[in-house]
Amino acid sequence: MYELRVQGRFSAAHKLRGYEGDCARLHGHSWRLEFALRAEGLDATGMAVDFKEIKQIIRDITGVWDHRNLSELEDFKEMNPTAENIARLAFERFSQALSARAACASRAAHAVRVTVWESENCSASYSGAACA
Repeated sequence: MYELRVQGRFSAAHKLRGYEGDCARLHGHSWRLEFALRAEGLDATGMAVDFKEIKQIIRDITGVWDHRNLSELEDFKEMNPTAENIARLAFERFSQALSARAACASRAAHAVRVTVWESENCSASYSGAACA
């Protein structure tokens, strides 16, 4: 079993509804995300999944959040844009994107975990059930 990890970044503002503290006010982060996947085999070139493909998936996921106020986006209308919720939503989209790619399916590539850092020292991870 192979495990690949690729990081991405985006910058965005947010505020937390129903929270008493500094984070209730609009503020921003330079978010860092790490996407982890596992694959059972390699292709003819010796790759589990081309890093170029993974980076494109990450850009597709994070691009809609970059330089935006997350609290105003449809993705976060029903939930706060916390590191935990961003990790879960990013994991779900990553898992779906991998499942939709034939090359990934042929090597049983699947999402394992997404970790989101909102600061250098604070992160949250989500590792739910991968899409089949």
